[in-house]
Amino acid sequence: MTISESQQEIIDEFSDIEDWMDRYAMIIDMGNALPPIDEKFKTPQHLIEGCQSRVWLNAEEHDGKIDFTADSDAIIVKGIIAMLIRVLNGHTPDEILSADLRFIDEIGLAENLSPTRSNGLLAMVKQMRLYATAIKMRNQAQS
Repeated sequence: MTISESQQEIIDEFSDIEDWMDRYAMIIDMGNALPPIDEKFKTPQHLIEGCQSRVWLNAEEHDGKIDFTADSDAIIVKGIIAMLIRVLNGHTPDEILSADLRFIDEIGLAENLSPTRSNGLLAMVKQMRLYATAIKMRNQAQS
């Protein structure tokens, strides 16, 4: 599934839900469904800077595609990182770096987050792109 298709799936899932309390419940459910991150990655070097909550993120490359794992100690934030992983997981560094994450605005997420959570969302996206950049540069150096 492409990044665009994954985003559209999320947009469609949210389109029938008007109330933001129900939307938050759905985001929490997504976080609860997030596969657990290996405990060895719950270290300070895997914490995302700029998040008020603690968010651990790891990225590994398999066959040219990046697989992310994450966890958070905040239930809504865990749901947000789960959505980002759902959209970006299993794609190449170039696909991740060129992705327009339009679903964030289209479901109204950005405008319905507190300023600190909005900053955390930006920090999560930034960290995922930094991982993609680092993997891309490593691959270029090896070829």
